[in-house]
Amino acid sequence: MTDIATDTATDRRLLVVEDDASFARTLARSFERRGYRVEMLAGPDGLEAAARDFRPSHAVVDLRLGGASGLACVAALHTLDSAMKIVVLTGFASIATAVEAIKLGATNYLTKPANTDDIEAAFAREDGDADVDISAPPTSIKTLEWEHIHQTLADADFNISEAARRLGMHRRTLARKLDKRHMG
Repeated sequence: MTDIATDTATDRRLLVVEDDASFARTLARSFERRGYRVEMLAGPDGLEAAARDFRPSHAVVDLRLGGASGLACVAALHTLDSAMKIVVLTGFASIATAVEAIKLGATNYLTKPANTDDIEAAFAREDGDADVDISAPPTSIKTLEWEHIHQTLADADFNISEAARRLGMHRRTLARKLDKRHMG
């Protein structure tokens, strides 16, 4: 594993991998005001070359990049530089994708809408919290359904028709459920 570390410890370079151009520009401007140098990609195409040339110290990766998975981007970025702080953003959160993102090298995993403060806090938070409240109320049926749908969708490589077949529902029904749940 080769690390493509930054020139200095204070040189903050952020790579934003986000297919929503408007959201990516907003993030970029906000981070630039905070002293980051920012590069943007709309998807995984050209990721490795951009990372090698730009040498980011930080990355924000959307989980769903059109038809591609941001998890592959997380794995590639972590392979290029294991010290890079990577935050995955998603409007389609699930326990399964959160676990996979962390296993693949993400520093943290946030659901949309997330702002610059949330993302910077996620970059800074390196350790887990053993004191987190574990007496949370039971998970709702809607949340369990959503997690099952999202896990099936991830298992089907985000192919809606295949996920619908595996779930035993019509493709349009699944598409409507996804549209209702999409948060960004």
